[in-house]
Amino acid sequence: MENAFDKSLADLRASVDGVMSQKAALVEASRLIARSIVDGKTVHLCGNGGSAAEAQHFAAEFVGRFLTERPGLPAISLATDTSKLTAIGNDYGFDKVFSRQLEALGRPGDVLWGLSTSGTSPNVLAAFKTARERGLKSVFTCGRSLADPTIADVVIYSPAPSTPRIQELHLFYGHLICELVDFEIFRGGANPFPPKTGGTV
Repeated sequence: MENAFDKSLADLRASVDGVMSQKAALVEASRLIARSIVDGKTVHLCGNGGSAAEAQHFAAEFVGRFLTERPGLPAISLATDTSKLTAIGNDYGFDKVFSRQLEALGRPGDVLWGLSTSGTSPNVLAAFKTARERGLKSVFTCGRSLADPTIADVVIYSPAPSTPRIQELHLFYGHLICELVDFEIFRGGANPFPPKTGGTV
């Protein structure tokens, strides 16, 4: 058991040490998302399994708040509505559960943020294809490699040796992006959502 602990901790440390290689992509993704939100657009998130949980988590950070008090930001997890997921999965197949929702909800200028530890999830890849067809911007948080790195506007890799370590980096990436988006919108420049003044509520 101690050997397993030591190996997992060593793998995590090595993975974190490799994160600096993704700094430019993380900053680019954060700016892309911030600009979209300022333009009145929506962030759509998707993933399977643990990545579905992280998609839901990050959407909540945007809509609720992250570290500081600020207005809610428009974000939707495509992995949480069981009626939509089961209806689409039953009628069209599981590969369509995210792309079909984007067909209905996605608008030009919105952002698709997809998460996949393998980078090969068919339903996530289908969502990116639909996003491009419909004029959405896109961010892909994946594992160590991607068969087609042109599938998204910004690809953020996870230099980790196993799925658990990749998911741990994804959690860090998501929190960092939320923090950078807040900074870009509310502290990096003029507040596009000024508080209401005058009158009473």
